[in-house]
Amino acid sequence: MPNPLYDALFAALAGRDDPLLILADGSQIAGRAFHGLIARAAGALRDQAVQPGDRVAVQISKSPEALAVYAATVSIGAIFLPLNTAYTPDELDYFLGNATPRVFLCDPAKEAALAAMASRHGAALLTLGGRGEGSLPKLMAVQAETFAPTDRAPDDLAAILYTSGTTGRSKGAMLTHRNLLSNAETLAELWRFTAADTLLHALPIFHTHGLFVASNISLLTGGKMIFLPGFEAETVLRLLPQATAMMGVPTFYTRLLDAPGLGDACKQMRLFISGSAPLLAETHVAFQAATGHRILERYGMTETNMNTSNPYDGDRRAGTVGLPLPDVDLRLMADGVEVGQGEVGMIEVRGPNVFAGYWQMPEKTREELREDGWFLTGDLATRDADGYISIVGRAKDLIITGGYNVYPKEVELLLDEAPGVLESAVIGLPHPDFGEAVFAVLTPRKGAALNPEAALATIADKLARFKQPKAAVVAAELPRNTMGKVQKNLLRADYAGWFKPKA
Repeated sequence: MPNPLYDALFAALAGRDDPLLILADGSQIAGRAFHGLIARAAGALRDQAVQPGDRVAVQISKSPEALAVYAATVSIGAIFLPLNTAYTPDELDYFLGNATPRVFLCDPAKEAALAAMASRHGAALLTLGGRGEGSLPKLMAVQAETFAPTDRAPDDLAAILYTSGTTGRSKGAMLTHRNLLSNAETLAELWRFTAADTLLHALPIFHTHGLFVASNISLLTGGKMIFLPGFEAETVLRLLPQATAMMGVPTFYTRLLDAPGLGDACKQMRLFISGSAPLLAETHVAFQAATGHRILERYGMTETNMNTSNPYDGDRRAGTVGLPLPDVDLRLMADGVEVGQGEVGMIEVRGPNVFAGYWQMPEKTREELREDGWFLTGDLATRDADGYISIVGRAKDLIITGGYNVYPKEVELLLDEAPGVLESAVIGLPHPDFGEAVFAVLTPRKGAALNPEAALATIADKLARFKQPKAAVVAAELPRNTMGKVQKNLLRADYAGWFKPKA
């Protein structure tokens, strides 16, 4: 029996002498050398008694060695569990208790603080730093540069990724070899990736976007990666002339637009892709004007990887996430019935990309993953006459005010056009008369003196009265997670008492 991910992504590296990874300082790691890293990491994990099906949890900086640990984990049949580097010890305590990993890999600087926690949950604690230092590299140094991968079936688990946990406890999405490989194969073909591509990779690798989309696609197709520890506009701009493709979050593109010389740096590029958070239509327009490239936006989530994409050839429509992927079924549902064109419904998807369920949460799995394979995403959207999908918000962000439904995205799009407004976030807050009231948080453009009442006045004749915010505030910035998504749950908590009757 083969090992699907090892066979497709890593096996060929053993005979590859050309560069696989190009680092920020200009140094390179050939495919053969990286395969040696995988072999040594696999040997070190096996020395820690990691068996097929065991979890290997990591909270480490992005580095070639960190990517090799992912490859080694799935190659020996274990389950890779990447954790956001921003998670606090309290959050880590929950993840380790829930996933019960055999090994927990952390930064050397955190070893003393996390040792007792790892021991309490039965995990062997190893360390790996961003410069390749730590106890794991020392164990790797005495391992062989060859190894035999462990047989795995397509439906065996390869990874567990925890959701962001904005409502209740984070859920561990169980992803199989089939889930990850099928999605990489579909996207590689759809986006025309080949061995001739060099992908500029500035995303984190604890998240679906950077690990299972960017890295897997490049490894699958035999290309190169300019492998950066993070996004820094000056470094990205310097290295863009060596790349042919880039994947990023919207923040990457807005920051690049402020960088001089962007157009010249993009002359050899063939593709810019954006995801993980909505890309403003004005960013589409501004980036095309500056570079001649129209950003390709797509839509996915932790439980499914990618579900839709704007076309490589054809109309890349700003404000939409494109069309369902060729092997993904997608429907928009409301009250158990599929909605019509232009109507709002919850996105449900079915396909080989859809996860196997939530780790240790069978009831939550039954709630969101139907026996017939349909997954309820919680995202609300519309579909136009050509089949393009436009996300209007999350079901949990839907505002019900006085019995009427308000979709925040509709209000935000208008507020974003108001003079002086850079970006807006519309939320529902408790209200004594209406149950919920529409409320807006506005961020100003650079140098603008933004008046919230004046901004609301600009949309007064464009929306029904019940959709208009009853109040607005100006904030320096919106709270975001590491992938750029606005954290509306934090805004709701911050302003929860705004409409509370005064004593």
